[in-house]
Order: sequence, then C-alpha cells, then structure tokens
Amino acid sequence: MAWIRLIEREDAEPALAARYAAIADPVTGDVDNILKVHGLDPIGLDAHLALYRSAMRDTAALPKVDRELLAVVVSRANDCGY
Repeated sequence: MAWIRLIEREDAEPALAARYAAIADPVTGDVDNILKVHGLDPIGLDAHLALYRSAMRDTAALPKVDRELLAVVVSRANDCGY
C-alpha cells in the first residue's frame, strides 16, 4: 500500500488551513484523508476540488443521488475505500 504524508489541520500553514476550513465537514470539523493527501500541494487540492465539483454538481442531466450511487458502485468495483 502506498504511503503519503498527510498534513493535519493543526499542522497546516495559514493558506492550507483556510482551504481545510472551507472543506471541513460542518458537523465534525474533519477533513477527508482523500483531500488531506493534497496538503503538500494546495494548488493540487484546488484542482481536485474543481474536478470533483464539476463531475458531481455540474451534470444536471443526472440527478445527484444517481451520481453518488455511481461513485459508490465504481469505488466498490475498484476495492476503494472512497
């Protein structure tokens, strides 16, 4: 299994901390590991979020519930925890 150093919220520099604050779960305050992977490259984090938002929100022809279901099915088929 690959190992990538994650930058936790408490260790983030101000610019990254601001990005984390914007994407943290509103209830728990947690940032998903899949997003913290980009902590070493905040511009990459921005690009990841833009791609995700485009795929999951900007596809009006497919309802959100169907997009989420497809994401779960593909993740399961790929044996991916996300």
